[in-house]
Amino acid sequence: MNAPDNEVVAFDNVGLRYGPDREVLSNISFTLFPGSFYFLTGASGAGKTSLLKLLYLAQRPSRGAIRMFGTDVITLARKKLPAYRRRIGVVFQDFRLIPHLSAFDNVALPLRVSGVREEDLRKPVADMLDWVGLSHRIDDRPATLSGGEQQRVAIARAVIGRPDMLVADEPTGNVDPEMALKLLRLFEALNRLGTTVVVATHDVHLLKKVPESLIMRLDKGKLSDPTGALRYPPRPAVKRDRLS
Repeated sequence: MNAPDNEVVAFDNVGLRYGPDREVLSNISFTLFPGSFYFLTGASGAGKTSLLKLLYLAQRPSRGAIRMFGTDVITLARKKLPAYRRRIGVVFQDFRLIPHLSAFDNVALPLRVSGVREEDLRKPVADMLDWVGLSHRIDDRPATLSGGEQQRVAIARAVIGRPDMLVADEPTGNVDPEMALKLLRLFEALNRLGTTVVVATHDVHLLKKVPESLIMRLDKGKLSDPTGALRYPPRPAVKRDRLS
């Protein structure tokens, strides 16, 4: 696999199985381009979460090749994987916030892990919580927040490091339709700054809310291409400045 400059991720004939069972993903090939917005859809059990795990490097495939940011990540030494994972923001359906930490400290966690000094992280974390509309809940713990507020904290944590790619697994599954649309608008705002966004959802109504999005559909571990997502040319480069 050659590595063009205009790709974020490329899968080539990837398969995944757990143990001796049949493959849960079969012959998966696609390219994700910078600055594009993708929906990954399919029925429950189609393999969406398994595919996302491959995308955010939590799982290695059983076969095939995966190139990410120009590097073959299948053969990459494990000690080098954290540097690539830091370029990927992940939003989980169940939030995965740390219960005893405030909203501020949950969002600050990735910066602290990467070694950012305390005096240098206060403003970006406060700005990020303001961006998701939670500056008034900055000191509150997850248990005191609504489901939508917890998901917005999770989004802020996922994007505080300005990732090249954001992966969201059913991010609207635990919120009402009005909040789901608000969360989607946050993803769009991030995408406009140049981040490649991949949102897995079974909610077909969401697919119409982002007209320029591309759709990849999974059915029993096979990938189809209803909008040309697997061969879509990259958009022009987008200037990355600030979230607003």
